[in-house]
Amino acid sequence: MSDGGKSRSSSSFHFFAGLGSGILSAVLLQPADLLKTRVQQSHHTTLLSTIRSIASGPQPIRQFWRGTLPSALRTGCGSAIYFSTLNALRQKVARASLLADSAATSNNVDSRSGKSRASHSSNLPKLSNTSNLLTGAAARTWAGFLMMPITVIKVRYESSLYAYKSLFTASRAIFATEGLRGFVAGFGATAVRDAPYAGLYVLFYEQSKKRLSALAAKVHKTDSTSSGAAAGELSMKAAAGINFASGVAAAGLGTAFTNPFDAIKTRLQLMPQKYGNMVQAAKLMLREEGVSSLFDGLGIRMARKAMSSALAWTVYEELIRRAEVRWKETAGEVL
Repeated sequence: MSDGGKSRSSSSFHFFAGLGSGILSAVLLQPADLLKTRVQQSHHTTLLSTIRSIASGPQPIRQFWRGTLPSALRTGCGSAIYFSTLNALRQKVARASLLADSAATSNNVDSRSGKSRASHSSNLPKLSNTSNLLTGAAARTWAGFLMMPITVIKVRYESSLYAYKSLFTASRAIFATEGLRGFVAGFGATAVRDAPYAGLYVLFYEQSKKRLSALAAKVHKTDSTSSGAAAGELSMKAAAGINFASGVAAAGLGTAFTNPFDAIKTRLQLMPQKYGNMVQAAKLMLREEGVSSLFDGLGIRMARKAMSSALAWTVYEELIRRAEVRWKETAGEVL
């Protein structure tokens, strides 16, 4: 396969791997997303009272998964755009002249430790902390902008303030009452939330993978001395475990830093007439409900983000890892 053909197929695979991992995490964790939205829509709503209200109502199982379709569309397509964009950016940065030395050593052999790529849980490009931060932030902001209309519909579907019956009726109602502007309500708060979250997530995620991979490689090296296995080479099971644990840790840290912007975003998307813009919403929430209103839904959001991000990234990385192995085998057969 030519370099151009491989590049195109690789980009397509990153897109579809992101799509699949995003849809899976969205469907499985939709109840947590719905509960987070309900808790954030009013400072006087608690998680326990929300669960009891839904559980005691008609069709509780269906109500917990209310908004799954827009959520799956938003998370699935958003993840596809995010992962493919992130991969493209990281590949460009890795090939840039300014990072030529670090890219060469991290993608092949670490000059300081002599560790090969086999001792790392990921096949993705390895960049500096600053590059991880910036590429993650840029990719998430772009994906968030493209998916903003479906995000507004998703949040309103999940709340108890609207009774939309379908995506079409929701779109028509928003356009009739608010015009095109209604479909981008809360984008400022979303960008301010997503850019630092995604940047911090990629930074924490890569650092955690690096440290856990090094630790696992040492343990495996000790075990392989007696068994005769290849020293330093991580199994697919160990790599998946490292990626999942790294995803949970990174999401927890990133969520704690950015929850105030998520709380503001939810209010703007549910009640744009009342809250107006990000600054006005923050002032109004602080004046009426206090600082704690900015941290509404933190617990459920942290749990949901930790699981969804870890699941999405683990599935995505595992699909990429398997594809890399298949491409190498195919290239070997051709040669």
